[in-house]
Amino acid sequence: MATTTAKKTTSKASASPAGNRRRAARGGSGAELTKEQNAEQGFSASESLSENLQKVLVDLIELSLQGKQAHWNVVGRNFRDTHLQLDEIIEAAREFGDTVAERMRSLHALPDGRSDLVAQTTTLPEFPQGEIATTEVIDLITERLDAVATTCRDVHDDVDDEDPTSADILHAILERVEQLSWMVSAENRTPRR
Repeated sequence: MATTTAKKTTSKASASPAGNRRRAARGGSGAELTKEQNAEQGFSASESLSENLQKVLVDLIELSLQGKQAHWNVVGRNFRDTHLQLDEIIEAAREFGDTVAERMRSLHALPDGRSDLVAQTTTLPEFPQGEIATTEVIDLITERLDAVATTCRDVHDDVDDEDPTSADILHAILERVEQLSWMVSAENRTPRR
């Protein structure tokens, strides 16, 4: 039978002069950072960058929720196509929301997707309750896609100044959301003469 023995490990950072300075700055005593905590280094989001990415995140979460509400309650002409198109929008919103949240975590920021916070901070207008005709759903969803695009554009320059990589994510979101807006809104348009 093999026995295991616990062995004390210390990280190089805590044994180094820099680690001693960090311990001294924390008051000289207390728990040392673990090896895993020391591994989290690199670029960290400022409060402003974190807030800007959070704005995009809550709008994407809300878009996915409102898209589901529309998906369940749409009725009328062209129902099936609208129903399926809503699924496409919901999937895009969820994937982009996850991408933004994981980018935030990689920058040591804390994404917050709790329902009460999303409801309080989203820029998307409230979605109506009950059955809604396909033509109205098209207009409502187009308005919400445009709201997400506006949020991305509003925060873009500040995000790009601090973190071009996060700005690249916003570019991808904008490209897809604006494409979806065009495709959805075309359902209700008539040709220009």
